[in-house]
Amino acid sequence: MANPDCPLCTAIGGMLVFQAAKFRVIRAEEAGFPAFYRVVWTEHVAEFSDLSLADRSLCMAAVNVVELALRAQLQPTKINLAALGNVVPHLHWHVIARFDWDSHFPSPVWCPAQRPVDVAALAAMQTRLGAVDLAIQAELAALCQTE
Repeated sequence: MANPDCPLCTAIGGMLVFQAAKFRVIRAEEAGFPAFYRVVWTEHVAEFSDLSLADRSLCMAAVNVVELALRAQLQPTKINLAALGNVVPHLHWHVIARFDWDSHFPSPVWCPAQRPVDVAALAAMQTRLGAVDLAIQAELAALCQTE
């Protein structure tokens, strides 16, 4: 079921990395945070507990794949996971690679910046995202084969 008033029902929400029947993974377009991904549930539901046990397991397996790919490919200082949904009440998980050089670290990405943006570090990170996307695609394709 889609909700015509929901931005995650009516648009992809970023650069599409992987599409499955029940979820998609996108790379968000968040300035200053190039390794900011979202796992978006296809059906319009607001809460994780709205999913069946099998779907909750699949959703978290997808989140795990994205986290592991970010860790393996980028070696971040920390991974942030969040499923807030206060602004967009459509189930989606934020999976964000964080680095001690990022403008907001150690605060959440939604807080005020702690330092200026490191343009050189961001540019270097941008060149590595293709490999992250390929790793996510390969692992999610394998995951979806077993479903």
